[in-house]
Formats: sequence, C-alpha cells, structure tokens
Amino acid sequence: MKQDSTRNTAYIVDCEDYVHVVKFNPFDSGDTCSLIAYGGNNYVVVGTCRFQEEDAEVEGMQYKTLRTFHHGIRVDAIAWSPETRLDALPPQIRFCTAASDRKLRLFTSDLQDKNEFKTFDGHSDYINDLVFAPKEGQEVASVSDDHTCRVWDLEGNEKAHFVLRSPGMSVCWHPEEAFKLMVAEKNGTIRFYDLVTQQAILSLECEQTPLMSADWCLKNTLKIGAVAGSDWLIWDITRSSYPQEKRPVHIDRARLFRWSRVNENLFATTGYPGKTTTQLLVHHLGHPQPILTGTAAVGSGLTWHRTLPLCAVGGDHKIFFWVTEM
Repeated sequence: MKQDSTRNTAYIVDCEDYVHVVKFNPFDSGDTCSLIAYGGNNYVVVGTCRFQEEDAEVEGMQYKTLRTFHHGIRVDAIAWSPETRLDALPPQIRFCTAASDRKLRLFTSDLQDKNEFKTFDGHSDYINDLVFAPKEGQEVASVSDDHTCRVWDLEGNEKAHFVLRSPGMSVCWHPEEAFKLMVAEKNGTIRFYDLVTQQAILSLECEQTPLMSADWCLKNTLKIGAVAGSDWLIWDITRSSYPQEKRPVHIDRARLFRWSRVNENLFATTGYPGKTTTQLLVHHLGHPQPILTGTAAVGSGLTWHRTLPLCAVGGDHKIFFWVTEM
C-alpha cells in the first residue's frame, strides 16, 4: 500500500446535470450490478454500475441509466430503501429525497408505467440528511436545521419527533441496531435515541465545532466517526464519550465523513469545495497518512460501494470514482 498516493480518478461517468449528491444503494437489490442514484438541480437519475474489480469480463466500468425521475427542484440528499429489488417481477425502485423546499419526497417505480411519489411536509428549515429503517424500510428518519429529528411512515405521517439543541447534520440507522437512531448535531454532540421509549440513551462529544457530518460504522457497531472543524474524529462508544482518535485533515474545513462498508478501519472524508476543486481523502486507521488523495472539480456528496473498497463523489456533470486497497 503506497503511503499518501495522490491518485487520479479510476472512473468517470458523464451526467446530464450538475451532481449535488450521489448514493450507492447500501442494500442488496438481488442483482450483480450495483444501483447508484444521483441528484441534480431538477432530476434524480438511477443507474447500475459494474466494475472490473468485481467482474473480470468488464473493461474498467460499465454504467447504465435505468430511469430519470423529474424532481423539479434541487436535490440535497438521497436515501435508498431496502425494499428496492431488481430481481423481483416487476422490479421495484424506492428511494427518498430531501429538497431545498424543506420537503421529503418518496419515489416508487417499477421502471415501467408505475411511477409514484409522495411528499412529506413538516420540517421548517433545510433538511441535511435522511435514512430508511434498514430492515423493513417502513420508516424514514430525517434531520434538519430546524433543530429536529423526525421519523415518518411511508404515508408521510410523523411517528416520532426529537427536539435537538442545534441543527441536525447526520442521521444513521444501523441494521444490527434497528431500534436505535444516531443523530449528530452541529454543536458537536452525537446522540443515540431509543426508538421504543423515544428517549436519548447515550451521547458523544466532539469538543469542537462545527460538526458537519458523522457516520456509524457498518462493520463495527461500536465505532462512530465524524468531521468537525478541519479534523476527523473516531469514537469507541464502550470506552469514552470523547474521541479516541482525531487528526487534522482538511486545511479549510472538513465537510463529509463516510465509513467504508467493507472494512471497519477504512473511511473517507471530503473538504469544502474550494474555488475549483474538492479534496477527497481516504484514510486507514493503521496508517498515519491518508492512503489516497483525490481531487474533483467542485465535488459534492460522498458514497462507498456496498462490497468494494471504492468510493464516489459528484461534480459538475460528472461522477468521479476512486478505488483503494483494503
């Protein structure tokens, strides 16, 4: 593994719109291809990807658009539903978006004639993140600048409402902890809520602000990561409410933190888009320096592949993909 290897993108997909957010489907959809969704100023595009890292018959990467969904407004966040299946007859695509009009939109499609969407109203300010219940997919949780975390059913009814002390930046729902919700606030506090009693049960502290993004490690439920200020921070929740490790990474300010889905020591962070480029850094907890540095023209969004050490960032009419080692 080369230390601090600056690497050009492995693959690039051209897109018909500016890409504000990009999201690999984190759930198994029953197909050999990976589903990916990206959101622009007016549309959400759902496509499939296949990489040579997983299929020797693929040269580099194959990408195919399945459907373009008219959204009519800028897409700020996308969450996939575990009910999405490509191996069903007919197939089902289901995802939810957050938009700049403070509404959530739930899309359901069979990729043919059935294309439905429902709007969820309730947030009074910008929605920063959303996630589906990972087992059944019958609820959606969202966090907002309005200092709330809300849980909705698929009809758009509010099932739970948590009042926060500052803007909610990230919300995570772990498949092995289906009755707990992790909510990260801009003031540097990360809280876990019990969804049965609707009470806070644990909190972690960054001791620095602003916290911009946090993530719950898929491969190890005890590990939480975040970016605050220009640092990344990692907690082991059994040890302390304060981070076990932290390190400065992005000169200006860090923007996003995402754990790899295949290795509990691998994660990526992005900086704020500068005048021309966004820096992507891939880190391994066993290495003092980032193991990969990438740049994307005015990038936004950050997502890891479900089964490969491969991440993607959106940009100006493009999605950039990087492959790293385990």
